[in-house]
Amino acid sequence: MVSHSRHGLHRLRDLVNHDQQGFATNVYARLFSIEPGLRDLFGPSMTETRGKFAGVIDHVLEAIPAPGGQDELVEFLAQLGRDHRKYDISPEAYDHMYRALMDEFAAIMGPDWDDDTQQAASQAMLLTTGVMRGAAQMAEGPARWTAQVVEKFQISRDLAVVRLVAQNRPAYKSGQYLEVQIPQWPTTWRNLSPAIPPNKHGEIEFHVRAVPGGLFSTSVVKETAVGDQWTFAQAHGTLHIEPGRPVLMVAGGTGLAPLRALLLDMARRVDQVPTHVFYGARYPGELYDLAVLRRICATNPWLMITAVSEHTEDPWWLDASVTPTALGIEHRYGTLANVVVGYQDWSDHQVLVAGSADMIESTRTRLIITGVPARRIQHDPVI
Repeated sequence: MVSHSRHGLHRLRDLVNHDQQGFATNVYARLFSIEPGLRDLFGPSMTETRGKFAGVIDHVLEAIPAPGGQDELVEFLAQLGRDHRKYDISPEAYDHMYRALMDEFAAIMGPDWDDDTQQAASQAMLLTTGVMRGAAQMAEGPARWTAQVVEKFQISRDLAVVRLVAQNRPAYKSGQYLEVQIPQWPTTWRNLSPAIPPNKHGEIEFHVRAVPGGLFSTSVVKETAVGDQWTFAQAHGTLHIEPGRPVLMVAGGTGLAPLRALLLDMARRVDQVPTHVFYGARYPGELYDLAVLRRICATNPWLMITAVSEHTEDPWWLDASVTPTALGIEHRYGTLANVVVGYQDWSDHQVLVAGSADMIESTRTRLIITGVPARRIQHDPVI
């Protein structure tokens, strides 16, 4: 029976992955028919939500029949439950989701939906919804907190620096990222990395680039104004500096933000390990934070900065006030991955990479090929 149940869950997983968007669409349709008010918790487009939801179900259906890894699955589900507190989901909503899932499983399995498979799927989904609900109920601290925009600087046509001050801010660490909601998109959450360490004054700074087609990021850059109130939820991420080993940081564009926060934290102490930062962009004029990095360098001899740009000159719409050369910063041309791996041997360094998903994957792969152990390369989840 155990073997048959595992086979049933494997078959169920295959069917879910055959059409993830279709599966998730049907589950949410069933959920909203049970409790229509739950639809108001989500934004106008649920494509991304459906994709993430299908990914969670895939992970559960893969992990449950596996011989080990249950502890990791439980912690994954518990964190998911804590994250969902920001939606003000009632305990009963988890029962509704269980019912929607089981009904859709039965529909896609058709005649293969026998008693053994039904029981195995039921246990898996009861575990999923039960752990999430329990973790949400037991979590400490507020589900959400707020901060007010006090300054905004338009650095270029698609880049802005936003500064906020929070009252009663929960603890988070330099290098982490926060779940953020803005008033222009009250049902949408995005992850943003603070560019300064947490401090007793509740000050927070974000560097945001408007992504082509990105409604949230474009609203931040174009529409955010002093006085706006932003809402925050959970802090995530584990970027950190381990003592005793030299550091290589690779930052692409606004990916500099979490590494900048770590550097400012490191600058508070005198016993730092040698650290080399490669800060890259398409054009020299997009290296907007070089002056700040230069000031950090001036009083911290353990820090070295190399600017990287794919092009040698700026386009007409960029008007950089300060060049790397004028600041006395080494400037190299090419992609970040190529410049970094061609610079020297980094196999004895700990590595932190932040930026676009493509840049992270390319840099990570190239470093591993050149001898850097994968376990020493840190980056946030690539989505």
